[in-house]
Amino acid sequence: MFDKLSNSFALARNSWGVLRTDKQLLIFPILTGMCTLVVTATFVLPVLFLALQNPQREFDLDKVSPAVQYGILFAFYFATYFVVIFFNSALTSCALIRFNGGVPTIGAGIQAAVARLPQILAWTLVAATVGVLLKVVENAGEQVGKIVSAILGTAWSVVTFFVVPVLVVENVGPFAAVSRSVSILKRTWGEALIGNFGIGLFMFVLAIPGILIAVLGVAILAAAPALLPLGLLVLALAVVYFLLLMAVSSAMNVIFVAAVYQFAAHGSVPAGFSEQAVRHAFGPKAA
Repeated sequence: MFDKLSNSFALARNSWGVLRTDKQLLIFPILTGMCTLVVTATFVLPVLFLALQNPQREFDLDKVSPAVQYGILFAFYFATYFVVIFFNSALTSCALIRFNGGVPTIGAGIQAAVARLPQILAWTLVAATVGVLLKVVENAGEQVGKIVSAILGTAWSVVTFFVVPVLVVENVGPFAAVSRSVSILKRTWGEALIGNFGIGLFMFVLAIPGILIAVLGVAILAAAPALLPLGLLVLALAVVYFLLLMAVSSAMNVIFVAAVYQFAAHGSVPAGFSEQAVRHAFGPKAA
């Protein structure tokens, strides 16, 4: 197990190295975050507007029929999932271009995602439907429902681990993509999932400067009221740092999944990744 974790950390460093080479790839998770905020505002602002227009009238969601509630939830899931899947597909395409010796561009990634728009929409429909069904299960049985929903949600995340690169490369429908994802996951013998732990550990290391900046900001605020502007500025820097770190983490995860997919599915070591690390992690099992 120690060897696996050590190797997964090495693969996380490889993912970081690819991202450092093509820093422009960070634009995809940033766009994901911005568009997700727009989608969320589209659903939340009308409710706030109605509440402000009728301040004396209590807004009770329990009075809305379950069909309407789940219909709105499905629309929200569909919109947010589409944003995430679309830009992850674009980033995956760019990563694969880099892995095979090319020079990725933002335009090439967007173009590749647009070319797979029918597959992305179909997969978004499936993902949003599953999301709503999991919410139904969660609401059906209180604490037991939450536990069952969490278990099913985790299982769904596992079996769909490679769906995005499969959609990008193999041009298949959503159900064939899930089947293919499960097949690749079996061949990696869980190494792909352990790799996520390596990325999490790597991100924790990168988070330490942000934590220190935040602690400094709190210390400045506690030292003297006169230093309030400086303390708030330092805390703002910490917030910006962590937002950037979230984008880095998201990009590294997509790059890692694309790299594992390329080797497990096609047997070629991605450029930018250590051949020894990749073959040690996946070679004997993916052959």
